[in-house]
Amino acid sequence: MKAIVITTPGGPEVLRLQEVEDPQIKDDEVLIKVEATALNRTYTLQRKGSYPLPKGASPHPGIECSGTVVSVGERVSRWKVGDQVCALLSGGGHAEKVAVPAGQVLPVPPGVSLKDAAAFPEVACTVWSTVFMTSHLSAGETFLRLGCKAEIVSEVEKYVWPAITAGEVKPVIHKYFPLFEAAEAHQLMESSQHIGKIMLVP
Repeated sequence: MKAIVITTPGGPEVLRLQEVEDPQIKDDEVLIKVEATALNRTYTLQRKGSYPLPKGASPHPGIECSGTVVSVGERVSRWKVGDQVCALLSGGGHAEKVAVPAGQVLPVPPGVSLKDAAAFPEVACTVWSTVFMTSHLSAGETFLRLGCKAEIVSEVEKYVWPAITAGEVKPVIHKYFPLFEAAEAHQLMESSQHIGKIMLVP
């Protein structure tokens, strides 16, 4: 498959679309054929070599994506081949395929295109975990402890997805770039001349 590779720490010009090995899924993971992925500021830090990757994470950028399930691990029961999904990742979304734990996968909300669904996982999970799971809430409100990614994703599906389905929350997309133009997408991100998500499409 093809993926964005950070060839050396540096500016946007160090990003290259290269052939890499397909990810191998574990028993509790699904393999997603990526429809779209979004750019986030952490990737500019990762590209410069100043953002340490979580243990076991893909070296390729990309912490959210949307796409179609093409394979499932032996212990996965919720998802099946052909399901259209979006997911919060530890990395690897800037590629044609990505492996992700099944608990970090969400259904594409009704009324949202498969491509646009890639704009939701990271921002929804970040806002939910920050505002509702770790903030000090006022009297009478419930405090939820910060959990693992699967717990956050589960909460987001339960409490945020209905608002998306109802059309109360919509993705704001600034621009789609083909995956091979990742350097140009990074340049736009660093210029701050955008409003909304910058997306990459394999």
